[in-house]
Amino acid sequence: MTIPRVDSEIIDFYTDTFDEATRLSATADGALEMIRTQELLRRHLPPAPAAVLDVGGGPGAHARWLTADGYRVHLVDPVTRHVDQATSTGCTAEIGDARSLTAGDGSYDVVLLLGPLYHLPDRADRDRALAEARRVAAPGGVVVAAAINRYASLFEHTATTWLDRENVHAAVTDILATGVHEPGRKGFTTAYFHTGPQLAEEMSAAGFHDVTVHAVEGPTWSLLKAAEQHTGESLLDSPLFNAALAAARAAEPYPDLLAASSHLLAVARA
Repeated sequence: MTIPRVDSEIIDFYTDTFDEATRLSATADGALEMIRTQELLRRHLPPAPAAVLDVGGGPGAHARWLTADGYRVHLVDPVTRHVDQATSTGCTAEIGDARSLTAGDGSYDVVLLLGPLYHLPDRADRDRALAEARRVAAPGGVVVAAAINRYASLFEHTATTWLDRENVHAAVTDILATGVHEPGRKGFTTAYFHTGPQLAEEMSAAGFHDVTVHAVEGPTWSLLKAAEQHTGESLLDSPLFNAALAAARAAEPYPDLLAASSHLLAVARA
């Protein structure tokens, strides 16, 4: 089997351009993503000390609280900087690729893919990552995969007021039509943005069952982002933050509102 190689664009972005370690704590919409991801995972995970494989776990933002909750967490990420940072969270960590895991068959109670899918624009690569997650998950184990919503960039760049810039408008238009953030465009790496039904289809096609897709931040995250950005004030723990969190929870029973969230979370059984 050919060992896959992670695109250098991704490695360079997370090594030299962007600090992933602060993404879920420095802004109100980032904190909203963290709180909601915690809520959804805690709802579905087996009790600690279950074994968790955090694939594409970055610098360990989720490994930190999972370890504190008593889970046995091993993190895999292709970025050396992230693996070095993750070792401070209490988990074990290694450099690796979601498409070719070193873990043995059926060796983990939980497999998290909270980053890899949107960094794999080719369906064959996403299928391979999901197949690996299924291989290393114990029978009946929980597998959770995150995706960036197809429509997130439309909401985000309205919030930033950049949508009327020609290059940004062109990029968002392409994402809406194809789901692909093309290589060479500023602001992010080459990426793939899912719709909710498409994420569910890919999980089912990989052999998972009981697939449920959740909206992470809910429908009002971009209001929170816009208000924070344009006032220049932190909205963490503010009335608007609390209202956005309440909106995310209230929207859960309504599938039509999936399309308004920034991230999607698919929970399934191996």
